[in-house]
Amino acid sequence: MLPGIKRLAPFEWEVPIGTVPGMRVPGRFFLSDELAKTLEDGAVQQLANVATMPGIIKNSLAMPDIHWGYGFPIGGVAAFSIEDGVISPGGVGFDINCGVRILTTPLQEKDLKKKRELIERLFNAVPTGVGAKSTLRLSYKELESMLTGGARWAVRQGFGMESDLLHCEEQGAMGGADPGAVSAKARQRGMPQSGTLGAGNHFLEIQAVREIFHEKAAGSCGLFPGQICIMIHCGSRGLGHQVCTEHLRVLEGATKKYGIILPDRQLACAPILSPEGKAYFGAMAASANYAWANRQVIMHMVRQVFSEMFDIPYEEMTLVYDVAHNVAKMEEHIVDGRRMKVCVHRKGATRAFGPGAPDLPREYVSLGQPVIIPGSMGTSSFLLHGTQEAMVRTFGSTCHGSGRIMSRTKAKKALSGQEVKESLAAEGIIVRAPHDGAIADEAPGVYKPSDEVVRVVDSAGISRLIARFVPLGVIKG
Repeated sequence: MLPGIKRLAPFEWEVPIGTVPGMRVPGRFFLSDELAKTLEDGAVQQLANVATMPGIIKNSLAMPDIHWGYGFPIGGVAAFSIEDGVISPGGVGFDINCGVRILTTPLQEKDLKKKRELIERLFNAVPTGVGAKSTLRLSYKELESMLTGGARWAVRQGFGMESDLLHCEEQGAMGGADPGAVSAKARQRGMPQSGTLGAGNHFLEIQAVREIFHEKAAGSCGLFPGQICIMIHCGSRGLGHQVCTEHLRVLEGATKKYGIILPDRQLACAPILSPEGKAYFGAMAASANYAWANRQVIMHMVRQVFSEMFDIPYEEMTLVYDVAHNVAKMEEHIVDGRRMKVCVHRKGATRAFGPGAPDLPREYVSLGQPVIIPGSMGTSSFLLHGTQEAMVRTFGSTCHGSGRIMSRTKAKKALSGQEVKESLAAEGIIVRAPHDGAIADEAPGVYKPSDEVVRVVDSAGISRLIARFVPLGVIKG
């Protein structure tokens, strides 16, 4: 670790002001001794760099999946004052609203007698891989509606049920979306890709509920031991990537225009209320809505496959919740005893609002928002719930996954996709991907152990365990 880092509690550490010149607030991160062994100094440096940005409030934060990223560390969280703070694409990421959802089924593990056939049907139903193209043929007007309507647009097109929207963060659509701030090139990339899984760490996974930690909470989420569930992880595809790329260039100019001094050009930003800041927020919100619609369409395809193969009524496959990972949002939080509106950046981190949050469906109001933390192919995934502790300490945030410890390039050099696939098959996990390279760079060994990451957030009190899921079959992008 960098010199000067202080341990505040068993799972909480501080990067003091002065670690990087110009820090306005301390850095705080959550980590166990075991996870500290793989902590990159570069990621901690990035955490400190974020603390130099104008208008940052309380702390620059990072979750236990912290690792080096673009600008902000992945796992980074930062809130900024609306009046004198900034907004930064580096605090959101290129895959805007990369996120995850869990869908339940009435099936039990013993009912999955044709697992390989199921995986093959799903692989054929959901376009997967780099440049995958959708079976949808969106018009320019339909894309506009998707960018403003998000998952609601998809439901109105017949891709799902009204009840799905209640079980999405923001009800599946952010306000403030501005399709006019999304370029023609970004639209061209997005039009053929809605309803596609994409590549990288995106996945569609068949899981079984293996362990229940909180029976009442699990019951509220419709979960029972041995139950078959589906987890879908993807984002805004080429559209979101293009939006980030283009607005980064604009905000690099804005950084100079507004005289903002930064230790890293990857933190390019603009005042939230500036024309450049408003344009980026509008384009980012539109991209986030595209991602929610994307996951909604994919879930519809999954429901159709299960319904046809197992004779399950469509409406009996219930969405537990959908959360965003990479997004900046205007939220109200209590800061030093005063309620104030702030812009919270979550980069590879997820919302974890506690009990009583205003936009939760009624079955979760007393529980807190469901939090989904996926593993990696051969490792467990977890469902947790948000806490009041998170509202106080992390602006209602927690980690979004395990966090990489090996780059994709290194993984491809060190691992054989075929060997990883065979190893997982020996454990009863079927993996399907467009090619073996997509398996190698997402192998379980390139990530931190998901159970340890989850132990940290549960022990620190910023989210609490509900259930553990194990993978049975995985489709990788």
